[in-house]
Amino acid sequence: MTQAETIILNARVLTLDEDNPRAEAVSLADGRILAVGTRAEIEALKGEGTQVIDARGGTVLPGFSENHMHLFSGAAELDHLQLAGVAGLTALTAAIKAYAADRAQEKVLFGQGADYTILGPQERLTRHHLDAVLPDQPLVLFAPDHHTAWANTCALELVDLLQGAELGPGNEVVMGADGLATGELREMEAFSPLQKAGGFDRYRLGLSTGGEPDPYPDQTEWETDIAVMRRGLDYCARHGITTIQNMDGNLYQLELLAEIEKRDGYLPCRVTIPFHFKNFMSLDMLEKASDLARRFTGNWLSLGVVKVFYDGVLDSWTAVMVEPYADKPGDCGEGLFTPERFREVAIEADRRGLQIAVHAIGDGAVRAVLDGYEAAQQTNGRRDSRHRIEHIEVVHPGDIPRFAALGVTASMQPPHPPGCAGVPLEPTVSRIGRERWPLSYAWRTLKDAGAHICFASDWPVSPIDPLIGIEAAVTRTRWADTDPDQSFSLMEALSAYCVEGARAEFREGDKGRLRAGNFADLVILDGDIEGVAPEALHSLGVRNTICGGRVTFSSEKIDRPE
Repeated sequence: MTQAETIILNARVLTLDEDNPRAEAVSLADGRILAVGTRAEIEALKGEGTQVIDARGGTVLPGFSENHMHLFSGAAELDHLQLAGVAGLTALTAAIKAYAADRAQEKVLFGQGADYTILGPQERLTRHHLDAVLPDQPLVLFAPDHHTAWANTCALELVDLLQGAELGPGNEVVMGADGLATGELREMEAFSPLQKAGGFDRYRLGLSTGGEPDPYPDQTEWETDIAVMRRGLDYCARHGITTIQNMDGNLYQLELLAEIEKRDGYLPCRVTIPFHFKNFMSLDMLEKASDLARRFTGNWLSLGVVKVFYDGVLDSWTAVMVEPYADKPGDCGEGLFTPERFREVAIEADRRGLQIAVHAIGDGAVRAVLDGYEAAQQTNGRRDSRHRIEHIEVVHPGDIPRFAALGVTASMQPPHPPGCAGVPLEPTVSRIGRERWPLSYAWRTLKDAGAHICFASDWPVSPIDPLIGIEAAVTRTRWADTDPDQSFSLMEALSAYCVEGARAEFREGDKGRLRAGNFADLVILDGDIEGVAPEALHSLGVRNTICGGRVTFSSEKIDRPE
C-alpha cells in the first residue's frame, strides 16, 4: 500500500465528482491525489513521515481555476491607487492627494478602478476635474474594465495627445468642442503611450501588442519583473487558486514564469499563457503561436491558445452591437476586426490545431466570432476545438443555440453584471436598453441551451477572490421581474470554476475534481461553504491552498512530522 505524503482530516470534502460527491478526508502522494474517502480509510494510509492537515470542519474543494485573468498587469497594479468604491469628487480628490503625497518623483501616477459614474450618473470625468486635483504631475485613472482611461492635461501633454491622435478602429482620443482632448481615452492604442511613459508598458505588452519588450529589460528590470510576477502568483495562491488561465500573453511572460520555476523548483499555480493576435498582425505570425505551443507543454506552464480582442466594452460604446445602443441611436460600435478578417484568423488558427479565445462583449461581436468558428469548421472539418468566447455580456437570441452546436465554451464573469459585486447599474443598463436585458450576462440561458460555461473574475477588472464570484453567481437578481433568472446554484457555480475550467483547457482528466489520480490541487476553506448564507459567501476565508501536493498558502501553522 502506498504511503501518503499528506492527509487532510476533519473535512467536509466536496469532490465535484459525480461518482463520489462527498467524503471526509483526502490523501496525497507524488503530486497527485492518492485517495478520497472516510477518515478511517485515509488514516490507514498514514505513515511515519506523513504530514497531517486538520481542516477543522472546513470545506475542501478542488483548487480554484481562474479561467480568465491578467496575471502580470494585475500583479503590477497592486501598487497603484485603488479607487474601487470611491464616489464623488470630494472622495476622489482626497484619495488622489493622499496617494500622490509621497510620489512626487514618479513620472506618471496611475489609478485603477474609477467607475464611469465616479462623479455621478450625469457627469463624465474630464482632464479639467483631474487638473483641479493634481495640476503639475501626470495622472491617469483607469476604469475597472481597463478599456477607458482619464488623464489630466499634464499627462496628455507629456505624450502629445492634447491635440488628439489618429488611431486604429475602435480606439479614440475623445475630443471636446474646443478642439482639445477631453482627457477620456478609449481602448489600448489611446492610452498605451501614457503607460509606456510611466514605465508600465512591460506589464501591458501582452495585452496591448502581444509583442516583446524593446529594448529587452536589463538585469535590474528583469529582477523587478520576477518579483512582480511572484507577487501575482502568491496573491492567487492566497485566494485558493491553483490554475491560472491568463488572457494576455507574450513570450516575455513565459520566460519570467519559466525562470521562477527554474529558481524555485516549482510554481505556486499552474499557468497557461496565450499568444495574443492583434489586428495589425499578418496570418503568418500564427507560426509563432504554433512554435510556443510546441515549446511549452508542461503540467505547470503551457501555451496552446490564441487570444483575440474583437471589440471593446459597453460603457464606452466600443462593444459591437447588432442594433444601436439604446442611449446612442445610430451607433453600433466599431470592431477591432472586420468579420471577414476574423474569419481568416479563425480558419488559420484552427487549421494549426490551436484553441482560440476571443473577447466579445456586444451581441454583434459574439455573432461575428461564432461565424468565424463556423467557417473554421466548414473549412477544416469539425474537431474537439473547444474554442472560447470571453465575456458575452449581450447575446442575440438567434445565436444562443449556436454555442452548443459549434462546441464553443462560454467564458463568463459573475462579478461583471451591473448589480453584482458592487457594480453600479448605470450607465450600463441604460446603454444596453430594456429590450436586451433578458439576454444580458445570460449565464443560465446559455447553460440551459447546452453551452459549457466556465467562470472567472477577469482580475484586475474585478476582485480576484473566487468566493466573491461564486456569491455573485448564486445571488444574481433580475433587473426587471420579467427578465429570466440567470443565477446559478452553489454546486453549479463551483463546477463552473473547477470542472468546467479544467475542461476549457482540455485537462478534465487531471484536475477540476477530487478523485484518485488527479493532480493534488486543493483548497481548504475556513468554514462550511454549504452552511453559509449565500450573501455571506465572500466572508469565507482560505485556510490552505495546495498545488501539486505542496502547500502554497497557509493562514496558520500546519502540523508537520518531526
